[in-house]
Amino acid sequence: MENDNLDKLWGSQRNDISNFNAKDIITKAKKQRNSQYISITVMSVTVVVLMVYAFYFAFSEWNTFNLGLLLMISSLTFRIVLEFYTVYRKEKQLISMAQKPYYAYLKRYYKIRLLINYVITPVCIAVYIIGFYLLLPYFKEYFSKGFYTYIIISGVISLLGVIAIIIYGTIKEQRFLKQLNKG
Repeated sequence: MENDNLDKLWGSQRNDISNFNAKDIITKAKKQRNSQYISITVMSVTVVVLMVYAFYFAFSEWNTFNLGLLLMISSLTFRIVLEFYTVYRKEKQLISMAQKPYYAYLKRYYKIRLLINYVITPVCIAVYIIGFYLLLPYFKEYFSKGFYTYIIISGVISLLGVIAIIIYGTIKEQRFLKQLNKG
């Protein structure tokens, strides 16, 4: 459905529930959807790299290294599926609802996103960290001390970068929810 059709549908209603117009909500929804796609892409690339490594080198015998890889892959895969689900559900609702019900849906949606960001995401990050931790003894044994140090430093920096991106996205979603609640 084109933006023009949505604008006509939403414009035909009284807009006394908020100071947002249809274009504002559509623009914010697109911006948030694009950031979700970026997150999905980054997590997907990481999963692919981990899976390629796992199938080439790791799964010859079961050990804590394999468990660590499995934890890392499964936590990221779960998060990817969750992101796809929320993107799909939000777009489906956007197309099928008029402005007032969609506005109410957005409030519920962002409250659910807060639950995802404050409960599910930290659990996924913790599982990922546990998986990474389980890999470290094997890295220490098989790699040089310098490369092992590089793995630890780059792993921590990468994780902190991902956490910073998640925090930034969460703050943006909280601001948008506050704006919706004011309206």
